[in-house]
Amino acid sequence: MPLIELGDSIPPNTAHAVSMSLPTWKANIGYEEGEQWVVGTLTTGYPRFFIHKSIQAFGRDIVATHGTAGQQAMLFPTRKTANRCVEFILDKAPQSALIDLGVLHLVLDPAKNPPEALQSATPSISVVLCSPDAFPFAKQYWQHSGDGVSSRRAEFCHSLFKETILILEKTNSPRPLQQKLRRGPRRYQRTASIEDKAGGSNSAHHTHHYPVTLNDPAIDDTTDTIEFSRFLEERYGRNLDLSLVPNAKSAIRRRIAGVLTTDIDLESTTALPTMDSNARGISNFKEDDIYLVPCGMNAIFTTHQTLLKAREPRKSINFGFPYVDTLKILQKFGPGAIFYGHGSSSDLNDLESRLENGERFLGLFCEFPGNPLLTCPDLMRIRRLADTYDFAVVVDETVGTFVNVNVLPFADVVVSSLTKIFSGDCNVMGGSIILNPNSRYYKSLKSVMSDEFEDNYWVEDVIFMERNSRDFKSRIDRVNANAEAICEVLIAHPLVSEVYYPKHNESRPNYEACKLPGGGYGGLLSFTLKTKAHAVAFYDALETAKGPSLGTNFTLTSPYVVLAHYQELDWAASLGVSPDLLRVSVGLEDRLPSVFAQALKAAEACQVVSE
Repeated sequence: MPLIELGDSIPPNTAHAVSMSLPTWKANIGYEEGEQWVVGTLTTGYPRFFIHKSIQAFGRDIVATHGTAGQQAMLFPTRKTANRCVEFILDKAPQSALIDLGVLHLVLDPAKNPPEALQSATPSISVVLCSPDAFPFAKQYWQHSGDGVSSRRAEFCHSLFKETILILEKTNSPRPLQQKLRRGPRRYQRTASIEDKAGGSNSAHHTHHYPVTLNDPAIDDTTDTIEFSRFLEERYGRNLDLSLVPNAKSAIRRRIAGVLTTDIDLESTTALPTMDSNARGISNFKEDDIYLVPCGMNAIFTTHQTLLKAREPRKSINFGFPYVDTLKILQKFGPGAIFYGHGSSSDLNDLESRLENGERFLGLFCEFPGNPLLTCPDLMRIRRLADTYDFAVVVDETVGTFVNVNVLPFADVVVSSLTKIFSGDCNVMGGSIILNPNSRYYKSLKSVMSDEFEDNYWVEDVIFMERNSRDFKSRIDRVNANAEAICEVLIAHPLVSEVYYPKHNESRPNYEACKLPGGGYGGLLSFTLKTKAHAVAFYDALETAKGPSLGTNFTLTSPYVVLAHYQELDWAASLGVSPDLLRVSVGLEDRLPSVFAQALKAAEACQVVSE
């Protein structure tokens, strides 16, 4: 792959990319240190850590129109999500930071007679306005929960806002803000467009338009409509009706259930296969047991919140080395958590002892396999303990994928980040929650979800996700094979100290217990070299895309621990995770083993200075 310049989106010239290029080890350090030579080049960033520029621009315009000098804005899709953010700020921020804290809601102007198609998309925005001192707490909530608006939703709603189609809701607010409504008649006889761009150099490459026709009321009623129902589908270059969104969601859910494995025509009423009640190897499974959410972290956040409402609130268990925000969710949003960082049999022995002595827990959260060491917890034993001592089991299958493993029989809830290999194109966010219909908690969880769940998955993101995921299964087969081939190269090289991959880890029997016939070992692997100098030389020479995220159709490499745990490297090391570890998300390219062999030659040439 040609070098992607520092700060450019990955893939290049992609307005809604979910990764950015950090092509050298030094650049990763500079990013973590906030050095301007790195952060000043970023055209985008990893969502939930980097607020997309289209979201930033919309927030600035909202503050300029409805806020006060010095306020900052965090954007959410609904009042419920915004109110949760405010509750978090009130709980965590100092009293001095709470000045000017408020919420406002932007809705379609009923005076414009918005058509049903536009209303069905629910292009509303709820805004948390706060002081600069409170904004870091708003950003914490946004990062941990995954509740914030997507960049596509922000772009679309920003266009409506600028045309005064999206206006301040005319209700009394418990926290009055200084609001200045723009009034007076306006006539529209032109077509406004939402340009698919992130700003900067990207804008020259993406000029896809989503037409919004804004009409003069004097024109004949037959033209009294907003032409919102067409999306220019980026990947295939064809227009898609908004009316196809329900079918697209159904297709995604059935693909997750494993009953849809081929391409389909969303316009056909008979294209979707019948939902098999025994899908995923369990009985009574229905499509409405699968919930789609805006991102993977929101799946974990929503599941935890649902458990807290469905059961007696108790501490949770984080089992295994966690993705950074999973542990934060369990610690900050509820009674807290206990943490077993190794996810080992000895950890299970300790947990069993605590349970035998009377301790009780809400649920156990784990990844299968874990990230970045690719170790697999003993789900069979965990299931037995959960049945005996009454706690829920929540498994994140993002890395393993349901093509390779079936963890649902062992779990009460299965979550996944669809942003990763399910999409593959690195240009859209999404997440999923699956309720096991045979779980002892199913009825209570289903009841809470029926009362509380909001479908906040933005319509454009749904369309992109459905299109991207159509060849999901075949892509998994390819990355499985590529990953094994890369592992063979690494294992055979004397400079490589450790290779972490489900096939080669000590926890392989736990993986095999869930592995499907015909399944592989996944597309994620990690490894360490003899010294940090070797790791730096290898990384800098490696000719793949280099940046955060995983599960892309192209190979994506990162010094994962530096990016995810830079402020706690010693803590990570204490759990067996080297600060010099390299993580590789394997893609679909040909000749990958030779690419890694070439980088190993660069590491061989590295002059290690003894200390």
